[in-house]
Amino acid sequence: MHGEYKVPGGKLVVVDLEVSDDRLTEVRLAGDFFLEPDEALADLDAVLTGLPASSSVADLTDAAAAVLDRPDVHPFGLTPEGVGIAVRRALGEAVSWDDLTLELVHGPTLHPAMHVALDQVIPGEVAAGRRGPVLRFWEWDAPLVVIGSFQSVRNEVDSEALERHGMSVVRRISGGGAMFMEAGNCITYSLVVPTSLVEGLSFEQSYAFLDTWVIDALKEIGVEARYVPLNDITSTAGKIGGAAQKRFASGVLLHHVTMSYDIDAQKMLDVLRIGREKLSDKGVRSAAKRVDPMRSQTGMTREAIIDSFLDHLRRRQSTVASDIRPEELEAARELVETKFTDDRWTYRVP
Repeated sequence: MHGEYKVPGGKLVVVDLEVSDDRLTEVRLAGDFFLEPDEALADLDAVLTGLPASSSVADLTDAAAAVLDRPDVHPFGLTPEGVGIAVRRALGEAVSWDDLTLELVHGPTLHPAMHVALDQVIPGEVAAGRRGPVLRFWEWDAPLVVIGSFQSVRNEVDSEALERHGMSVVRRISGGGAMFMEAGNCITYSLVVPTSLVEGLSFEQSYAFLDTWVIDALKEIGVEARYVPLNDITSTAGKIGGAAQKRFASGVLLHHVTMSYDIDAQKMLDVLRIGREKLSDKGVRSAAKRVDPMRSQTGMTREAIIDSFLDHLRRRQSTVASDIRPEELEAARELVETKFTDDRWTYRVP
């Protein structure tokens, strides 16, 4: 059995092993990491050999740490967690990007509340095996404030300003902060993958892992982006966007990202109370810098940026073009009516 794992910010860990009587045998670690002294590699193989094949990532990590955390051992680009994940992949209990074919969806243009509903519908389709993993870019035609699952409406949104600007508020199923959405003002995508893709990673590590591709895609268009824990994407010019996750008991994970393209800072500060607090010491001029990094740093249209992202994905990942199916749209419409525009959901945290 063979497994590989690229440690975020580190090196490639490779493991080959066999299983006999439900125990790991013939364990051999390799990779482009650095490790001193040389004998530590054989010690790693030895502590893993004989462990139950059912060992969790935590169990395998603890075993590897017994060697890598010794004061006489000096690893670089190699972590105990990386060893544990590589072994689980070899056993077929964790998957890698190479195991997945992403269904790429761009559009259709819908009311943003429909996209919020699709973030519940599509994970169900993936879990049921009616779809493969999906990466879906949103296109919308109406203004909306989307708040996190656990946010307070009254704390986040000025209801009078919301009405004055002809906007409404919808609560999504994932945590995180508010999204101020007008047509064309940001780039938002939803990624739905098996939870086994991030097996063994902490929540913080999973955010960094799932954001790696878009960090690389941003660099291709001239934005020196980086991940900032827990869920922000930023550059030297300031914050670009943020991510949120929802993990389902069915074994799939929703990871979505919103990046500012060209937001009306004055309107955003009028509508979002939290925005006033966060930016109160910076002024609207600084606020504008915070919310238009994609346009100002690239000089590209929003459409050109999305096309570049899609091209980047096709070059690095097995992909197939896809669309939202009629039955998914119908299920989303029903959820908009019965849940996402229902005050019992929207105001569950008043």
